[in-house]
Amino acid sequence: MPVQPSAKRPVTVLAGTYGHPIHPILVTVPIGAWVSAFVFDAASHLVGNPEFLALGAMWLIALGVVGAAAAGMAGFLDLLAIPSGTPAHRTGLLHMTLNLLVTTSYLVNFLWRHAGEGPTGAVGAGPLALNAVSLAVLAVSGYLGGRLAYRYGVRVVDEATQAEGFAPHSR
Repeated sequence: MPVQPSAKRPVTVLAGTYGHPIHPILVTVPIGAWVSAFVFDAASHLVGNPEFLALGAMWLIALGVVGAAAAGMAGFLDLLAIPSGTPAHRTGLLHMTLNLLVTTSYLVNFLWRHAGEGPTGAVGAGPLALNAVSLAVLAVSGYLGGRLAYRYGVRVVDEATQAEGFAPHSR
């Protein structure tokens, strides 16, 4: 049996069990919330009464920030299992840094929208542009997250375990 690299095993059950990491499922919350917020932002420029869309986008951004905090904690636990000085560790650090930048930008975006009376019309050009740029950076970070899992096999089970799924069914 091949030796198990430490990056395939969780450092604690809080990161999920072997073969069932929690980080990938948690990232769906901020990604979904922030993409939906962008759609609401754009749609707020197409309807006669845009306040409900602008308000919805603001709260979707807040939901994404909370979800990103949870996903980030699980992802940080996964990063701790990657040996330092490796390409996978450098990729993980860049992935984490970009996600921290994106989460901070969305927190700023929420506070910007929430200031004063809150949304009173279509989303302004500044918050809309910040949302778009943040999504672009998130896409780059997502690519790096995919590289960690699919190229470097971080938190992916070993090949012997994977082979079980392709073994012929015996009767």
